[in-house]
Amino acid sequence: MSFDKEIQERSNNSCEICTATNNLSVLNVSGSKQDSAEQYALVCATCKEQYEDADKVVANHWRCLNDSMWSEVPAVKVIAWRMLTRLRVEGWPVDLLDMLYLDDDVLTWAKAEGDDETEEDKVIHRDSNGVILESGDSVTIIKDLNVKGSSIVAKRGTAVRNISLVYDNPEHIEGKVDGQTIVILTQYVKK
Repeated sequence: MSFDKEIQERSNNSCEICTATNNLSVLNVSGSKQDSAEQYALVCATCKEQYEDADKVVANHWRCLNDSMWSEVPAVKVIAWRMLTRLRVEGWPVDLLDMLYLDDDVLTWAKAEGDDETEEDKVIHRDSNGVILESGDSVTIIKDLNVKGSSIVAKRGTAVRNISLVYDNPEHIEGKVDGQTIVILTQYVKK
């Protein structure tokens, strides 16, 4: 579903992070469980490139978060939280993080990519063969599974596309089977 027009109107055709007006595109901020314009942000090429590639981050560019972190758009708040968390070694982002308030569901969304964790603390999801799973991957169920709380049986060989990782449990993923979102144990899937 395309929310481009709604997002452009909401942002007055300027980057929702740094207010630039050139080279704008809509960014789908990963980790959201909803499907609405709230999970997208209109960003410039510079913000998008640096948000998506940690090696290209120029810390001073993100000083604009001092203003944009107060946005009412959840996707913008998530980007602000993630970038401030990534940049906290710079010193100045720590103060902004202390001031930034996120509702519990938005904070959970922001933490979905594990930016707040060190490499040792990161929760790593692995399939039945030990292959690392990423959010958005497609997996295949390797055993017939009875879905608790419903009469659905997820059959062996069923493809589950665009999975979501349960950020605090390495043994759980979420995906849609027969149109219903269910939690699946990683030991019963393969990439």
